[in-house]
Amino acid sequence: MKILESKKINFNIKNYLIENLSKKELTHIFKLLKLKPKDLLRTKEREFIALDLSEKELNNDDIVIDYIIKYPKILERPIVLSNNHAVVGRPPEKVLEIL
Repeated sequence: MKILESKKINFNIKNYLIENLSKKELTHIFKLLKLKPKDLLRTKEREFIALDLSEKELNNDDIVIDYIIKYPKILERPIVLSNNHAVVGRPPEKVLEIL
C-alpha cells in the first residue's frame, strides 16, 4: 500500500478475510497470475497445517479453491490486480511490475 500511495496511485482494497472471495474471482486471479492455486498457499499457516491435505487434493484446483474460500487465511497475500494483470506483492516491490 505504501508503494502505491507514494506513487499517488488510486487503489481499492478487498479484505477477503471479511468479504469472501468467490470461486469465479479466485479462478480469474489464478489465471492472471499464471499460477496454480496450490502455488499460493501459505503452507506454514496453522489453518493450512490442520487441513492435512493429500497430494491428490493439492493437485486438484477446484478442491484447493474450495479450501481457500472456506479458510481464506491460507491464501498468500497481498495480491495486486491492475489492467488485467496480477502479481503477488512479496516482496512489495513486485507490485511495480504491473503498474
